[in-house]
Amino acid sequence: MRKTLLIAMSFLLLTGSLGLFAKGQGESAGASGSTELSFWTFQDLHAQFMKKAVEKWNVANPTQKITLKAEVLPYDDMHNKLLIALQSGVGAPDIVDIEISKFANYLKGSIQLAPLNDLIDPVKDKFIEARLDNYAKNGKYYGLDYHVGAEVMYYNVDMLKSAGVDPESIKTWSDYIKAGQKVVAATGKPMCTLESTEHWSLYPLISLAGSDILDKNGKVILDNDTNVKVLKMLYDMVYKYKIAITTPGGFHHSEEYYGFMNGGGAASIWMPLWYMGRFTDYMPDLKGKIIVRPMPTFDGSDYVYGIKSPYLSTGMGGTGTAVTVQCKNVDLAKKFVFFSKGTKEGSIATWTELGFDPMRWDVWNDPAMNQPNKFTEYFINKNIFGMMFDLKDAFNTTNLGEKYPELIDIIKRNVSYQVLVERSRTPEQALKEAASQIK
Repeated sequence: MRKTLLIAMSFLLLTGSLGLFAKGQGESAGASGSTELSFWTFQDLHAQFMKKAVEKWNVANPTQKITLKAEVLPYDDMHNKLLIALQSGVGAPDIVDIEISKFANYLKGSIQLAPLNDLIDPVKDKFIEARLDNYAKNGKYYGLDYHVGAEVMYYNVDMLKSAGVDPESIKTWSDYIKAGQKVVAATGKPMCTLESTEHWSLYPLISLAGSDILDKNGKVILDNDTNVKVLKMLYDMVYKYKIAITTPGGFHHSEEYYGFMNGGGAASIWMPLWYMGRFTDYMPDLKGKIIVRPMPTFDGSDYVYGIKSPYLSTGMGGTGTAVTVQCKNVDLAKKFVFFSKGTKEGSIATWTELGFDPMRWDVWNDPAMNQPNKFTEYFINKNIFGMMFDLKDAFNTTNLGEKYPELIDIIKRNVSYQVLVERSRTPEQALKEAASQIK
């Protein structure tokens, strides 16, 4: 009798544990009858944004309430843990943030992410399609970004004025180089800084030049003629035209760089629009001095070695939020992800709450986008998204094939450093060596 009782108790404990495990997997209801969904991210700001989105969702959908179990994990740990969970078929979250340079790793073989086409396709013409394409394979969209990441130029107007340069007069890279020479002559300070341990100086210009590091079929084209010319132009900015220096600290997110730039160290920097938050948070002394303008274009002149391109911007950086097929409530999870940043209201929130440029261009002229906030107070131009309308039809698409993560790592680790710092390789040599490692 006692033995039978022990067996029965053990069975109850086991089934209870399995029930708890099922809840953790999102099978059962969360608080107050809501459905619990798990969410992994590597960025606390994203976790806070999604928690606020849940509050809005529950107000709008009282019969389909959600409880979000959000976990913020270290960047590498999260991506590695996710890959193992998807490959093994066990332990993946319902919803997950996947950084853009890692996304291709999850589109290999049997894809374990749920397509979002049923929600995106009806309003696809309202999105910057180049950004949707970053998370697509064979016509299916597997991730939704928080922003466009439009590449723009940030000018220190005070420094340009002291050199007699009007930022509105800088239309092409030829104009930019000539303006840089005036700045150096008048101030003794560089026009810009170029990263040597990251890719934010080189890769955006490759895209703006109409090129890429992979073609649409995933073939490595890192060492093509256009890319060699782009890297040669950067090299010449430092050593021939003498308008640039390599970035203090190696990259534009280093403490050394923030201090350098905050003290008026350089007259400009090109970075995505989301970099506005770095200015407001780390370079307070530049408030009221920085204007955001479109990127210079490649006009085919001698200064840019014959490169001619129609593109005005490109989407850089990003994080695709995806729904895994292990989710027990795939349709609900997909609807929530789209609600959070794919609807008009969600898109506006990515600006008002995160300071990001929404993927939906049809909200750029919404009155909410011009309401005063820390960005409109910091930067000279208040109507930033009025400028964005001029760019929306001239974005180049970046190809994120399976070899993309490796290529970006090699650019960060070797290419720019060898060419711009060590000067141990010519642009052509550095790019050919990097391409051969992948090929």
